[in-house]
Amino acid sequence: MEQYLKTLLIIDDDKLFCDAVGSFFHTEQFRVACAYTGEQGLNWCRKNRVNVVLLDQHLPDCEGTNICQQILACNDQTKIIFITAFPSFDHAVQALRNGAHDYISKPMELEELKLAVDLAYRTVELEHFEQIQEFRNRQDSRKNTLLGLRGGLAHIRELIERAADNSSPVLITGETGTGKTVVAKTIHYLGGNSKRPFIDSNCAALPENLIESELFGYEKGAFTGAITRKKGLFEMADGGTLFLDEIGEMPIHLQPKLLGVLDNGVFRRLGGEVECSTHVRIIAATNIDLEQAISKKKFREDLYYRMSVMRIHLPPLRERKEDIARLAEHFLAAIAPDRQFTISAEEISHLKGYDWPGNVRELRNIIERSIILSNDRCVCPSKLIQQKSQADFLPLENFSASTSTHPLLSLAEMEKQYIQSVLDLCKDNRSQAAKVLGVARSTLLRKIELYALDTGVANR
Repeated sequence: MEQYLKTLLIIDDDKLFCDAVGSFFHTEQFRVACAYTGEQGLNWCRKNRVNVVLLDQHLPDCEGTNICQQILACNDQTKIIFITAFPSFDHAVQALRNGAHDYISKPMELEELKLAVDLAYRTVELEHFEQIQEFRNRQDSRKNTLLGLRGGLAHIRELIERAADNSSPVLITGETGTGKTVVAKTIHYLGGNSKRPFIDSNCAALPENLIESELFGYEKGAFTGAITRKKGLFEMADGGTLFLDEIGEMPIHLQPKLLGVLDNGVFRRLGGEVECSTHVRIIAATNIDLEQAISKKKFREDLYYRMSVMRIHLPPLRERKEDIARLAEHFLAAIAPDRQFTISAEEISHLKGYDWPGNVRELRNIIERSIILSNDRCVCPSKLIQQKSQADFLPLENFSASTSTHPLLSLAEMEKQYIQSVLDLCKDNRSQAAKVLGVARSTLLRKIELYALDTGVANR
């Protein structure tokens, strides 16, 4: 069936008017229908989803104002533009009271009518977006509760509840994949903020030259390409929560500006002179040792203490294996809610015997893959773990000359050698290497400095 992005219904007994308007609006983005009586229009609304209705005041079988409520009963999101050749203040008030979105008098220019229709469609889109956002917020508030609070995370329950009861900054630490984002959302929604914005930003994913404008916004003309003013994440999160993931990757020169927001609640847009105020709750997360970063002058000590008013550390999954069974059952239900998958006690035992370097995220990945590959209702994720372990071990033999005698390398050494090999393949082009590695260029530069890698003379 042919799909249309927009549906416009014209209810008017003037066929010349219907033909002219229908011809004007009939494009690839519009579906236009005409009805010449009120009853025809209502029947069409009962059978079809209508975005905007152009409704005439005087119809052969009724007054337009008398069927507004019946049209809205078919679809309360329909926008009615009331049209009359006999305009009056009383008619306008009555139409708006009965649910009309706008009021236009005949005769009118087609461009004037197009402006009214476009505004009505824009309202429909904004309401639809708002409904989607509210639905997502409700879903998040229900599903972003931290599993395992009765197991290995029982000691964290009180910290999360205390953090939700106030607006102080929170620093969440832990390895990658332990659930730091889930904790941040849990704090936000436990605090009764389901209708307030929750905005997250990954500091490591933003290029260093863009992170300031993303966080704080910019004024028109602040730099080449800034053709208009743009709000930053701090303004968009006003009244809610801003979650800064990988806070340890924030460039050192931007950290004083973040500290200023935490201390005073004010900032300036890039290229701006006027101070902007914000009332936003900051939650940050990191998987690196910030105290070590402070000793290396890569993170400000004053910002660290300001951020860690409330500090929550999430233990890796290998230290709370009693949660694996509940997490596995939760993922089975969440990934395939319409299919009743089960996992045996023997499989759970195998899962508990694995160290889970990727933590909860890796567990979810393994469960999802096992669901896809399963031929019956019982999943066997342990087989995928065995295959993964074998695949991870085999390349070590030929990874480099040094690994032939020492096949078991530390994670840091593996990362160092892999980054060096990618740099070599990219002929020391750092921008290209960062794309291959899937990291920001600023992150790659820090890794090069950390491991003292040989990158030749290129600095691209």
